[in-house]
Amino acid sequence: MNTKPLNSKSLRRARPAALVLAVVAASTVALVSCGDDNDSSGSSSSQVSTPDTASFSGMTPSPLKSAASSAVASARAAASAVASSASAAASSFEASVSSEVARASKDAQNELKDVEGQGNAMSDVAMTGKPRAQASGLLAVVVTITNKTDKKASYAVQVDFLDSSGKVVETRYVGAENLAPGAKAQPVAISAKPPEPVLTPKLAKAQRY
Repeated sequence: MNTKPLNSKSLRRARPAALVLAVVAASTVALVSCGDDNDSSGSSSSQVSTPDTASFSGMTPSPLKSAASSAVASARAAASAVASSASAAASSFEASVSSEVARASKDAQNELKDVEGQGNAMSDVAMTGKPRAQASGLLAVVVTITNKTDKKASYAVQVDFLDSSGKVVETRYVGAENLAPGAKAQPVAISAKPPEPVLTPKLAKAQRY
């Protein structure tokens, strides 16, 4: 094979070409490397592990569920006990008040049965109507009794309820015991009749004893 020796001029021409090829090769390698890195990165990011949903039941663990149920049951029992106690106290108070009113009414009626006329204490007694909304829709009057004497005294009062013709259709008795001089008492006389026909309360008797 016939080869010609390269002179210095030929070498100078070959060096720039080789340099260009080297630069191009290096750029190609760099691009390939970047592409591999990106692919590798994309591949790892897309392979995110997901939890095994089969291991989740969606139910509260048995011990916690039991404790929660027990707490709810205990709270309900406590609330029920409080409500029951309040109801019993209210019933007891209502019963004691009704009993006291009934006793006072009976005592007043007994004191007035032998009284002639209107009695000796009409000037010590006054009446004021009570709104029906505050008396469950019933006709009620507040009887204000004031001891205007200088000694302790008891009082018996009779309230009549009249219809439009002036006829007495109902009578109630109230009273106050052992009022000190200048002291007041305000028992309430309540009609048990229905709202219609409308009745008119009247102070019929008042006796001091």
